Amino acid sequence: MKKKTIILIDGGHLRVLSKQVRKNYNPDFIEKAAMGCINEDEDLIRALYYDCPQYSGKVRLPVSGDEKIFEADNNWLRQIGKKDYFAVRQGVLKFRGFKPRATPVSPQELTDDDFQPIFEQKGVDMRIGLDIANYSDQKAVDRFIIITADTDCIPAFKHARKAGIQVVLAKFPNSRFAREIGQHTDFIRDVDYPSGFDVCN
Repeated sequence: MKKKTIILIDGGHLRVLSKQVRKNYNPDFIEKAAMGCINEDEDLIRALYYDCPQYSGKVRLPVSGDEKIFEADNNWLRQIGKKDYFAVRQGVLKFRGFKPRATPVSPQELTDDDFQPIFEQKGVDMRIGLDIANYSDQKAVDRFIIITADTDCIPAFKHARKAGIQVVLAKFPNSRFAREIGQHTDFIRDVDYPSGFDVCN
């Protein structure tokens, strides 16, 4: 009998990994990357994608003091939600100021272009943890496959395993994990990126 399986995808984590290997990060890539984590002995019942909508709002630039407006286009999140098996869980992206693009900072006169905005993702790990706990308590699945490197998810991993649910950590070629994450999963599964999404030079 196939194992009822849910895959949980930390979008911020997968985005960083894909950028490192120069992959186009879009809904089709996300779908194929998720499906590539599933084995023949698993019956996928849900793919949960966790990410934050793009930041939308007004900020003051660090040198000129001029106002900059960030306008968000979050159609890509809606497109992910339309994929088979997929549901989207949204956190919040917070603006945390600016930081120099290069360090050490040049002694020459600085401009706004020498700085980049800092955004902080909030609420994603909490939503991952809540979903793992809810599905575990309902005994609705046999196995979780998880794409993340966030140690804040460890308590949820522990909860699932105590409930008899297997926790599998998906490892892409350039993935890096803290040791304690591996200690609280049943096993680590090596997976590869889908082909055909290379960024053109």
